[in-house]
Amino acid sequence: MSNGSQSWLTARWVAALFLLWNVVGVSAFVMQWSMDLTELAKTDPYQARTFAEMPNWAWATYAVAVMAGTLGALCLLLRRRLAVLLSAIEVIAVLIQFGYTFFGTDLMAHKGLSETAPLPAAIILIAILQFFYARWLAGKDILH
Repeated sequence: MSNGSQSWLTARWVAALFLLWNVVGVSAFVMQWSMDLTELAKTDPYQARTFAEMPNWAWATYAVAVMAGTLGALCLLLRRRLAVLLSAIEVIAVLIQFGYTFFGTDLMAHKGLSETAPLPAAIILIAILQFFYARWLAGKDILH
């Protein structure tokens, strides 16, 4: 196996992991967007209120983040340079989305930093890693 084909094989595995991660994000978005808030309020009234009060632009930003990330990962698998742009859009949308979550709500005051920060930090980190990975592959002319 040549070094170039081995690089592409590794890139495919990494891209597949990014795609899997992003599909989980799409699933989370669909579940949160479509959930029955009355049922949620029975177990977590604070979260139900937060979802009910979330402005449409924040939901749209969430949707853009998960769709751009998923399409960016798919473009990585297809060796398309468009992955760089889509991954950049994902990073921007994720930062806006969590900017609203942390600064536009009282989530931190209600649940505390240790409960609210780990998952968003992981999501932001993985989005940034996907963007830089796409840029790196584009720089190596693996993406066309």
